[in-house]
Amino acid sequence: MDPIGCRAHGLCADLLPELVRLDEWGFPVVAPGAVPAALATEARRAAAACPALALRLQR
Repeated sequence: MDPIGCRAHGLCADLLPELVRLDEWGFPVVAPGAVPAALATEARRAAAACPALALRLQR
């Protein structure tokens, strides 16, 4: 995640609440560690939906 590029739209938390929560200012806090295989599709969808392109997946 690019915290500088994030604009706190909150779409990532809406699409992937299992791994992303919003802090008191509306910015995402991503759970540490790897994305579970069962959530890979949802994680890709959340990253693609980020209007600021601040959420990215790494291998």
